[in-house]
Amino acid sequence: MFKILDKYIIKKYLGTFFLSIVLIISVSIVFDLAEKLDNFYSSHAPFKEIVLHYYMNFIPFFANLLTPLFVFISVIFFTSKMAYNTEIIAMLSTGMSFKRLLVPYFVSAALIGLMSFMLGGYIIPYSNSVRLDFQDKYIKKFKSEMSTNIQLELEPGMIAYIERYEKSQNRGYHFSLEKFNGKTLMSRLTAQYLIMDSLNHWHVSNYRLREFNGMYEKLTEGERLDTVINMNPADFFISAEEAPQMTITELRYYLKRQKERGIGGAKAFENEYNQRFAMPFASLILTLIGVSLSSRKVRGGTGLHLGLGLMMSALYVLFSTVSSTFAVNGSLPSIIAVWLPNLIFGSIGVYLYFKAPK
Repeated sequence: MFKILDKYIIKKYLGTFFLSIVLIISVSIVFDLAEKLDNFYSSHAPFKEIVLHYYMNFIPFFANLLTPLFVFISVIFFTSKMAYNTEIIAMLSTGMSFKRLLVPYFVSAALIGLMSFMLGGYIIPYSNSVRLDFQDKYIKKFKSEMSTNIQLELEPGMIAYIERYEKSQNRGYHFSLEKFNGKTLMSRLTAQYLIMDSLNHWHVSNYRLREFNGMYEKLTEGERLDTVINMNPADFFISAEEAPQMTITELRYYLKRQKERGIGGAKAFENEYNQRFAMPFASLILTLIGVSLSSRKVRGGTGLHLGLGLMMSALYVLFSTVSSTFAVNGSLPSIIAVWLPNLIFGSIGVYLYFKAPK
């Protein structure tokens, strides 16, 4: 059962957290609007779409992205204020252990972490899709209409290659489809171009089919061949910008299919998938560091604690960004790069916990 003191700390924690989100996001919107106002004007973006499609989806994305920072600043701010007013000393002098004092903090951090996980895993991906579509249409076009040198394994032993595919015409050029039995080539279909009629139904034109049976070869040529090929043009245009638009379930399925079909460029998606699980734990780790740092009454009071808190949060964000870059570049396995900041700062948190006044 929660005591009055627990409810008091939880109320302070969550109240400061959500207030800091409102204040910082409000400032971010003002700066973002000032930066993109010319783009909105030159592209004739409708006011309704700017508000509903862009900024209504901008708010949850950046709020969730900066949740660890908001958590840290909130804990530092109200805990240092409690310490300055000798409230922490009063709590510990009643016989309450420092470990018991952390309970309402961790309950609040767990609630925020769970909220962040649900938002980032299942709700924000849809809003990201709407926001990025708006950016592609009115701010800066980043979605490609053409893909080149596409190679993928459709199923075990079946390799497809397309030199160039144009989305606007729904047409691919210089297509080949090879079937293997182990390491033995069984058939090879080549075509000048191909067009998708409906899902998995394709028309190949100016084709040549070579079928091998030991020392014998059967050659078939023609102008058009209707066939079923298990591939979708959507797979040809997936870029790193698509990762934030996928839910955890979609990311898991995509990575599994990526591995099975041999499509390259999965690092950004693997990084995004691992971050969805690592980020909620950052709330707990930064809460431990924040309480351990700011629970001591020192000269300089809240200002000194806030300065230390901002420095630590900046280091955490910097370290997370650098390790993520190593993961995308392939220098480190994604799961290690994503969890490394949590492990390092978790160790710092444990050290500060033992050094905190008891």
